[in-house]
Amino acid sequence: MMVQHGAKVALHYILHVEGKQIDSSQESEPLIYTHGARQMIPGFEKNLEGMEPGEKKNFLVEPEYGYGLRDEEMIRKLPREEFQDESMLKEGEILSGSVGQQPFQATIVKIQDDEVTLDFNHPLAGKILEFEVEILSVKNEE
Repeated sequence: MMVQHGAKVALHYILHVEGKQIDSSQESEPLIYTHGARQMIPGFEKNLEGMEPGEKKNFLVEPEYGYGLRDEEMIRKLPREEFQDESMLKEGEILSGSVGQQPFQATIVKIQDDEVTLDFNHPLAGKILEFEVEILSVKNEE
């Protein structure tokens, strides 16, 4: 069976960004997902369409089909007093939380005396993703 809409796909992958490996399933369990169920970024699924078990493929995913382009409007400055635990404030760290029912993640870009600059873009927004993939199995979802 080949990778197609509704199929349960098991695979190993390595992800490089800007020449550096940033993620891999090689030393752990395979990644398992349902193709076409929007569990993966669009460019990843598109490149796997039609592959069969045992096949390997290297491909690039442009930002528009990955985590999107960077949006400068997603960078916000907040008053420092809004952060209850200042020991958690470190440039480059990722904060997680929620506003009402809406979860968010933000990278701390800059810490000043009176404000903290946060970037709400996905950390991989604007990046070209380089994947190495090996399809292990493809099964009907049933």
